[in-house]
Amino acid sequence: MSDPPAAANPFLRGNFAPVCEEVTADDLTVVGELPPELDGMFVRNGPNPQFPPVKHYHVFEGDGMLHGVRVSDGRASYRNRYVRTAGWKAERAAGKALYPSFLDPLNVNALLRVLRNFVKGALLIKNTANTALVCHDGRLLALWEGGEPHEVRVPDLETVCAHTFGGRLKNQFTAHPKVDPATGEMLFFGNSLFRPSVRYGVVNKQGEVVHTTAIDVTRTAVMHDFAITPRHTIFVDTPLTVSVRRMLRGQPLLKFEPELGARLGVLPRYGEGREIKWFEVSPCYVFHTLNAYEEDDDVVLLACRTEGFPEAFFMPPDAQAGDGTPIGREFAPVMYQWRLNMKTGAAREEALDDAPADFPRANEGVLGSRTRYGYALNIQGVNELFKYDLERGRSDRHGFGKGRFGGEAVFVPRPGAGAEDDGWLLTYVRDEGEGTSELIVIEARDFGAPPLARVLIPARVPYGFHGAWVPGEMLSGV
Repeated sequence: MSDPPAAANPFLRGNFAPVCEEVTADDLTVVGELPPELDGMFVRNGPNPQFPPVKHYHVFEGDGMLHGVRVSDGRASYRNRYVRTAGWKAERAAGKALYPSFLDPLNVNALLRVLRNFVKGALLIKNTANTALVCHDGRLLALWEGGEPHEVRVPDLETVCAHTFGGRLKNQFTAHPKVDPATGEMLFFGNSLFRPSVRYGVVNKQGEVVHTTAIDVTRTAVMHDFAITPRHTIFVDTPLTVSVRRMLRGQPLLKFEPELGARLGVLPRYGEGREIKWFEVSPCYVFHTLNAYEEDDDVVLLACRTEGFPEAFFMPPDAQAGDGTPIGREFAPVMYQWRLNMKTGAAREEALDDAPADFPRANEGVLGSRTRYGYALNIQGVNELFKYDLERGRSDRHGFGKGRFGGEAVFVPRPGAGAEDDGWLLTYVRDEGEGTSELIVIEARDFGAPPLARVLIPARVPYGFHGAWVPGEMLSGV
């Protein structure tokens, strides 16, 4: 197989291509009107490699770059900054990429190159901090599930340091921790990609790790997200397996093996790993959960589920159709529900919609409680958002417009809101025809209407992953 030029990689061209410049721009043009009470900063994380890859490149591997729009008093400003991890600094000092892709063949020469870079001061594995963000204990943390979080100062988005909770964090840290709105606790887990190992923990409101426990699993698999209720934590163990031995045979590091089955685990919040109760469910994969709650004897999980997982998702670009279509467009998860009965051990499951959706978000003020509304992105077209009314069993759509493509939308509650959907949805949109990027603000209770405001950004914002709303009180009066 020949080495494809970097420009041939669909994740290195168009609006997936990285941006080189860190930009600061004030007094942005606003089309429409920003809600006067909207005060804070929308920040989104995503991959942005600073150098061309050693060989192959997957979108999961780019250096983390944060794109933030500060909104206050009807005005807006923008900045983007790299998350300056140890790996980013090592490559900046070397002036080139040092770390191979998991798509690269694993051979003696590749291993020697990694070891040489390690001797020169680079880490064996690069923490990219490129996936998601969470606000907790007055800090904004940039997240990557293979390593520790990185604290980011707001609103300037400069990296402070790797954050290990006073040295108490001894394992990986999920990209999707959950903050309980009632207690302020942050729940997390770490999933090893090299041995069957999951470690779960609780961080109290003051930012101290107060509980950890190991959970026995039978295989090494990609466990990307989880969910919480006031009393329980729900783990999703699906058969997207990881095998270094398989990679050494020239086969993919990651492989979907539905014959191995899938299960959901329910653990008391402060329980020990041996107390987990497993429920067998039909084979599937889940990248992201929407929410979970308790109802009578049931623990109910809402998530975006797909029956299959395309092998092309983890193959080099030159091994796929060369039509420029981003990898994984055939990936079609749908909004789904599982009911796990804690008394009988029975699991009931059903699809709640048939539209391909992922990147689900809800009003985080009701996280862990029964949720009426949820929001997600059309994962195939990426040209519209869905709003689910789970009580009525229906969904509405907000289209971005012809030639306009967006990402995950973050819900921001209106100050003093009395209804779950009283607030706004914020996301970045790329107008491919005009070659422009913007932040849009949607009125959640008038979901199908045009955006209330479009904040025009004088820089390109590449497609990315997950975002967060940083409330105005965290921004030191700026």
